[in-house]
Amino acid sequence: MKFNDTISQSDTQNIGWINNLRLVAMFAVIVLHTASPLLFKYDSSPVQYWLAADIYNALTRFAVPVFVMITGALLLHRQYDLNNFLKKRVGRLIIPFLFWSLVYITYQWYFEIIAFTDSALTNIHIVYNQLKSGSYYHLWYVYLLFGLYLFVPVLSKFVRNASEKELLYFLLIWFIAMIISEPYLTIFSTAVDLHNFTGYTGYLVLGYYLAYKQFRIRRMLFIAIAVFILFSGVIAAGTWYWELQGKGLSTLFYEPVGPFVVILAASAFLVAKHTVIKLGATTGKILGNACKFTLGIYLSHALILNGFELMGIDYNILNPALSIPLIAIGCFLFSWLLIFILSKLPLLKYVTG
Repeated sequence: MKFNDTISQSDTQNIGWINNLRLVAMFAVIVLHTASPLLFKYDSSPVQYWLAADIYNALTRFAVPVFVMITGALLLHRQYDLNNFLKKRVGRLIIPFLFWSLVYITYQWYFEIIAFTDSALTNIHIVYNQLKSGSYYHLWYVYLLFGLYLFVPVLSKFVRNASEKELLYFLLIWFIAMIISEPYLTIFSTAVDLHNFTGYTGYLVLGYYLAYKQFRIRRMLFIAIAVFILFSGVIAAGTWYWELQGKGLSTLFYEPVGPFVVILAASAFLVAKHTVIKLGATTGKILGNACKFTLGIYLSHALILNGFELMGIDYNILNPALSIPLIAIGCFLFSWLLIFILSKLPLLKYVTG
């Protein structure tokens, strides 16, 4: 029996917990980006302030991996017509991507971060280079998503026909390849080429597996919460330790495709899966609206954070332990409002995702 034979129709339709997780992950991204400027001031900020940023970063590192896991959970169990899939998924990204890329290019030009010339050809080349590599720091995720979408129709054929043993084999090799690529474990690397098992592709399969696997483990929610808290602490403490050793800000524990974040993301995914939240009709409708605009919120939130910073609203307004989540909440709400308004405009509704 193939693993996917155990998936019922109700399993594929009951995605309320996935929608909740998507919103939590979106908010976590904003917290991460709110805290990051302080994190990079490890050598000039009071240690208690820096530790607040370190802890918030550790708690939210699951966000982008979980986004990819959600993509795997929602897409890999289906059979696709290649042309229709690419048109629907890749096509859906192109217009919002181009629009927001040009917004951030314009922003950087206005604030003289990049400079245009009198030569139209040179300016076109500047814009081209910006679009090729990413016009702002958070847009890397869109490039990642483009690449993953190209692979989904191929990967789904493997997943839909794989046994549970074969899925676990794939995930095991992915995890081993990840481990031995860590800077301090490269002594275990060999000439065996495992690069086909590296990268975010493993998160697609992991999300699919964890979404539909029915674990027969007592107190699974408690275990998942405990693992999440433990690895958040390991990531925060490990980063602080390296900073104390005078090695600067190390990304060893922060790496999104690294063993610490994989376990953190998997535990966050399982916490959401095993948490039952009963919402009223009005609350559910409001959150459903926010979930529909997650991509737009992601694309626009950096612009809102920059606006806050220009107005002097940053982690310094209060103790960072309070200011970081408060600013993140404000950024989430303003980004949501912006995308909601754009969605009501005839021409701009296509840029909201």
